[in-house]
Amino acid sequence: MVKYYCCAGMLKSSWDQVCVAFWQRYPNPYSNHVLTEDIIFREVTPTNCLLSRRLLTKTSRAPRWMEPYLPKQMSSSAYIIEDSIVDPQKRTMTTLTWNISHARLMSVEERCKYYINPENGSCTEIKREAWISTTIYGLSRAVQEFGLRRFKNSVTKTMKGFEYVLAKMQGETPSRTLTETATERARETALAAKEKAKDLASQAQKKQYV
Repeated sequence: MVKYYCCAGMLKSSWDQVCVAFWQRYPNPYSNHVLTEDIIFREVTPTNCLLSRRLLTKTSRAPRWMEPYLPKQMSSSAYIIEDSIVDPQKRTMTTLTWNISHARLMSVEERCKYYINPENGSCTEIKREAWISTTIYGLSRAVQEFGLRRFKNSVTKTMKGFEYVLAKMQGETPSRTLTETATERARETALAAKEKAKDLASQAQKKQYV
C-alpha cells in the first residue's frame, strides 16, 4: 500500500531565477539537516536539456519505535538521490528524489515540477507529489503517517530556504530565520528582566534609607 500526497506552491521569482537558486540552495538557515551534496553526473542532451544526478546526505532522526529496526549508523542519517531535468525550451524543471537508506522500512519518492505561472510570468509554480510506502507488516499505517508528517515539515523548510536564497540573489535582505527571531526576543526579555531587577533593587535600597 502506498500513500500519495500532492500539493502546490508558488515562488515570487521568475523561472530563470528559481532554476539558478535551485543549485545554490545549500547551505541556508533552513537546511541544517543537509550535510553534504555531491554531483554524480551531469550532461546536456541533444535537445539542450540539462540532466543531473546528485547524492545528498541528510540527518534523518528516526522515531524511537523505529530505531530497533535500524543499524546505529543509519538511525541518524540518510542518503538521498536527486535526479533533475531542466528544459529551457519548455521552461520547466522536473526533479525526482528518493531515499536509498533504509528504503525497505520507509520509501519516500518525490516529484516536483517547476514552471512559469500562467497568469504571472514573474512567478514560478511548483507542483509537488510524494509517494510513501513501507514493507513493515502491521506498522504500515504508522510508518506512512510518520513519513507524511516529516515530508510536510520538509516542504515548509524547503520553501523558506528557497525564499531566503532568492532574496540574497536579488540583493534583498532575507527574512530573519526563526532562530534569529527567537534569539533576539530572548535577549530583549533578558534585558527587560535585568532592568526590572535593577529597579526593584534600587527601590529596596531606598526603603532601607527611609
